[in-house]
Amino acid sequence: MNPYSSSKVQYLTIDAEFAEQRIDNYLLTHLKGVPRTHIYRILRKGEIRINKKRIDPSYRLQAGDILRLPPIRLSEKKPVTPGQSLIALLKARILYEDKQLLIINKPSGIAVHAGSGVKLGLVEALKTLYPHSPQLELAHRLDADTSGCLILAKRRSVLRELHELMRNGSITKIYWALTKGHWQSTDLRVDVPLLKNQVQGGERIVKVAKEGKTSLTLFKPLKTYTNASLVEAALHTGRTHQIRVHAQYKKHPVAGDEKYGDKLFNKQMRQLGLKRMFLHAYLLDFILPSTGQTVRVQAPLDKDLQECLDMLS
Repeated sequence: MNPYSSSKVQYLTIDAEFAEQRIDNYLLTHLKGVPRTHIYRILRKGEIRINKKRIDPSYRLQAGDILRLPPIRLSEKKPVTPGQSLIALLKARILYEDKQLLIINKPSGIAVHAGSGVKLGLVEALKTLYPHSPQLELAHRLDADTSGCLILAKRRSVLRELHELMRNGSITKIYWALTKGHWQSTDLRVDVPLLKNQVQGGERIVKVAKEGKTSLTLFKPLKTYTNASLVEAALHTGRTHQIRVHAQYKKHPVAGDEKYGDKLFNKQMRQLGLKRMFLHAYLLDFILPSTGQTVRVQAPLDKDLQECLDMLS
């Protein structure tokens, strides 16, 4: 497929099937071959507009919106395709599939989509694996180093349903994390607002800030070790880096977290063989309204995480 290219300003009318989709996700799908960084740049500069107005990347499209696209010219490049080993790995990690959606046990170390410095993401690889599902899209995201349950919708109508369920808090999301120290019962409910895109030391991070967005995580210790705890983290909101920042706020950072973690604790965990962040999306549970189907999926811990726990025991 040739990359998107146009020498003129274009105006598109948004169809009902794209209603409630985020503008950035729509553009990433529509502007094939346009680098993710370029899409966000022209959004920030106001070159992309809805109904003649500047919009934020999180804006949700409405049926009938008039989308302005600026001239975009790209040289044609050979598309990046996944290798057979990656395809085999992803096939082996499919946890659930029906005609509506797909849930995969995302491997750690793979970004969910292509972007700055990432030529091929998980969703691009899965689209190669599912050529007859051209509308296959991520319903949510996981950090590159996080493993576990990740939902993809096969149809845009299902994508809208899933987004609505997430906005209403109707999808149970449970993570497992190895954290520093031992939790007190008074620290298990973390209800502090989070503000993202704060620059610190040259990198963008998320911080606890009163002007941030409401964020709630409920932690539950599953097993304690000498200097660490395996905890369950239930997300009641879906903010960027929420579990990692809330755990750090309570002085129980996630093991292996290079951005928000504790350097000495991370070093101790590396000596036990942990080579990644110990954060795993363990469980998803929801009912898809259009079918009435109850979907409950668990992703077993990867071998490297289980071996780390065995070393701690």
